[in-house]
Amino acid sequence: MQRPRSVLIALACVFAVSAPQAQYGVTERLFVSGGRIEMQLGAGSYTIRPASDTHIRVTIGNDSSRARVSLTSNATRATVAVTETPSNNFQATIEVPKTSDLIVRLSGGNLVLSGITGNKDIDSIAGNAEISVGDPNEYASMEATVKAGDLNVGAFSGAKTSDSFGLLQRASWSGRGKYTLRANLGAGNLVLRK
Repeated sequence: MQRPRSVLIALACVFAVSAPQAQYGVTERLFVSGGRIEMQLGAGSYTIRPASDTHIRVTIGNDSSRARVSLTSNATRATVAVTETPSNNFQATIEVPKTSDLIVRLSGGNLVLSGITGNKDIDSIAGNAEISVGDPNEYASMEATVKAGDLNVGAFSGAKTSDSFGLLQRASWSGRGKYTLRANLGAGNLVLRK
């Protein structure tokens, strides 16, 4: 028996809605506020910012159909992996709950992180990183290192710094808050701002 065309179209729409999300475009998952999110990011330019809700949301900024996004979570921990990124012009925005502990491992490229309250542990092999820390008084400690490039920790006045003529710059700071910030950049510029 042949089904009417309208029934086939309706079935196709149901399957399209319930199918797994595409590997490019937008990938999202509900997640708790105050959880821990670990990110393994392939080369590219990334913006990490607060979500307007309690979701982790990864949006690929251009048609990078080759890139793959994996997002897994349990009660208080989540993992985001972006792999197979193209060699040029790859951009992604990652939104997370405003209060989140972040562990970010970037294989290379540019990172802008702002508006997130919590512990931050950032490692990037090469590129530029700009981290808006918010109120520095919320931190118990800050440690930042750049092996080759510039280091600006202006958000933390009174930080102890060492400079070896642009090579292996370090900065550390202690406070009375509860969060920690650790940032390590192989080559490039690292800026910590309010």
